[in-house]
Amino acid sequence: MDGATNEQRPVSMLSAIWAARYRTPARFVALIALLLPWTTTGLTFALIPWLIAFAFVDLREFPRSLLRPICLLPIALVVLAVVGTLWSDAPWPERIHAIGPAAKLLVIPLLIYQFERWPYGNWVSSAFLASCALLMLYSFAVAIDPSLSLKLYLSRGPYKVESGIAVRNYIDQSQEFALCAIGLVYPVVTLFRAGRIRVAVLLAVLAIGFLANMMFVVVSRTALVTLPILLVVFALLHLRWRMALPAVGAMALLAVLLWNVSPNLRTTVAKFGGDYELSAVENEVSGMGSRLEYWRKSARFIADAPLLGHGTGSIRDLFASAAADAEIDPLRGEIVSNPHNQTLSVAVQWGALGVLVLYALWFAHLLMFRGEGLASWIGMLVVVQNVLSSLLNTHLFDFTSGWIYVLGVGVAGGMALSSFRKMKLLQ
Repeated sequence: MDGATNEQRPVSMLSAIWAARYRTPARFVALIALLLPWTTTGLTFALIPWLIAFAFVDLREFPRSLLRPICLLPIALVVLAVVGTLWSDAPWPERIHAIGPAAKLLVIPLLIYQFERWPYGNWVSSAFLASCALLMLYSFAVAIDPSLSLKLYLSRGPYKVESGIAVRNYIDQSQEFALCAIGLVYPVVTLFRAGRIRVAVLLAVLAIGFLANMMFVVVSRTALVTLPILLVVFALLHLRWRMALPAVGAMALLAVLLWNVSPNLRTTVAKFGGDYELSAVENEVSGMGSRLEYWRKSARFIADAPLLGHGTGSIRDLFASAAADAEIDPLRGEIVSNPHNQTLSVAVQWGALGVLVLYALWFAHLLMFRGEGLASWIGMLVVVQNVLSSLLNTHLFDFTSGWIYVLGVGVAGGMALSSFRKMKLLQ
């Protein structure tokens, strides 16, 4: 008996070491998710040990994994950004710098490979949810006492309307809170159906906390546009028709109620019309009015080079060449390197070829989450939110929203593919 036990010990130790090799990279990804809502520098430093740990796992099937469209398309967009430097007229520092926003997409194939094989994806989603929950509580505290903010210039003075900003900015904060609030709907419904009422109520209260923060503290207009669409997507995908229609009706009634009780919501919505009037009538710089001007100029730039664009990093120089005198015409005198629309940003730099790769990337990742389960819901939510918010921003290339996309698609994608593979084996 002792002999058999002694023989099994080396096998057990080997299994433990092998399992640790798989768990360590997942822990670092969870750390990245934990840091994402709070810091850019910390996230960057957390990437280094994860990449080192990833290099020590079994990579024999990795080359074959890269041949799938879900992995090839992110790589293709980055390669296009690198090759696009060759026909750009921008200074070389600007060309090299412009590769960076797309470069993070190279992490997606690594995450898909990792979480397709090792079942630790829930660590990542739990870390992100816990971090956002802490940020939400901090945001409420900052709304009560703005001096607690780590971004005082956003909580006082001319930006006092944004007094709930704890770190970063109100756009990133709203994106994170909206993702968590809608992401929790699926597990809440699932837990209620399974009879696990206490846990379901706890998660529902957390989701309501995120929504309350957006409605009564601070919310971005991008989140206001995407939030109802994401709710409708959930109702259509995960509720039966007899329940989906009443659910959509209840959402509409809730929106009317919130409109009547939330001055912050009314103020944010009113800024759409106010910004347009400020720019159209008074020719002044404003959020929405400036976007319309960026889009108008970008369309003209695209018409000048429709197939391959003007090259990587060319946006700022193009706006500079088309700028009016800023003292005479502040709106048309703005010089920016971001047209606040993902499609236009890609089209100006890499033309129709870039747009084709971008749309193919979104479509391939969306198809990856067509199954059932929490991973598929989170992944689809991340992709749909990114597509919608990219109508008003360059959220695939921006830091926080871009990394949310990378982590969401990579981790949830690996988990969804793993579940799909297991189902095929059982059939």
